[in-house]
Amino acid sequence: MPELPEVETIKQQLTPILPFKIEAAMFSPLTKRIVKQIDFDLTNFTIIKIRRHAKWLIFDLKPYGHILSHLGMSGSWQMSHAPLDEKHGHIEFIDKSKKDFGVLTYIDPRRFGHFYLLTDENFKLKEDKLPIDITSPDFDVNHIAETFFMYPNKPIKPFLLDQKAFPGVGNYMASEILARAGILPTRLSGDIDAHEIEKMKAAMDIVVSGAIETKGTTFSGGYRDANGSKGEGVKHLVVFYQNYCQMCLEKEKVTKVIKTIQGGRGTYHCPVCQL
Repeated sequence: MPELPEVETIKQQLTPILPFKIEAAMFSPLTKRIVKQIDFDLTNFTIIKIRRHAKWLIFDLKPYGHILSHLGMSGSWQMSHAPLDEKHGHIEFIDKSKKDFGVLTYIDPRRFGHFYLLTDENFKLKEDKLPIDITSPDFDVNHIAETFFMYPNKPIKPFLLDQKAFPGVGNYMASEILARAGILPTRLSGDIDAHEIEKMKAAMDIVVSGAIETKGTTFSGGYRDANGSKGEGVKHLVVFYQNYCQMCLEKEKVTKVIKTIQGGRGTYHCPVCQL
């Protein structure tokens, strides 16, 4: 956490405050673990656009350059009218010309996020290495089938967490995708047939769009959006963190969700809906 829907939510919420001229930029002493590369002084540069690629936020700057920000396990960019009294606020940008939302703060209690300030040339080098985003039109059933063909012996649930193969998918999403597709998390990728791949792609789209509509998914003590609010996606989970399968309950059946550990991560599935 945060995963693709949470990062997309933050992108959508920050976009209306652009352009944002960075008249002052402050970095806390604890950003040494977060800041990976700074190519130039950011002062008086303007954020003109914010994009998302998988779990990365990309800030396009004027007159040149880009910020590449990964939120790690607990990061968030929050906008405010005045500087936040937040002990975990590690990066702060101020646009003094704005009456509203003139402060942009990167908050990260665990400090596992990554921050790069790159020239156009250095950004292009990193961008070219990014795999296809799961929301891209190019990430279709054929692409998934080719991925499974290349790596046929991967247990499907941990494989969904591989950011080179499924960029943007995180732990709660993986369990939800497989539940909605009716696929057991222990199945091997090479055993997933064409019809099941179509169901997986449809489930992926449903999980992503649903979580974005509810402004992300917050578990206890976790993700906050750009307004500092919790996401409401937990209301729409069918197996993850659920005692009973919500899909079964819709059919007036009661099925206890099974929790296991795969690849060190909690995995949830319904023994009735998933085969």
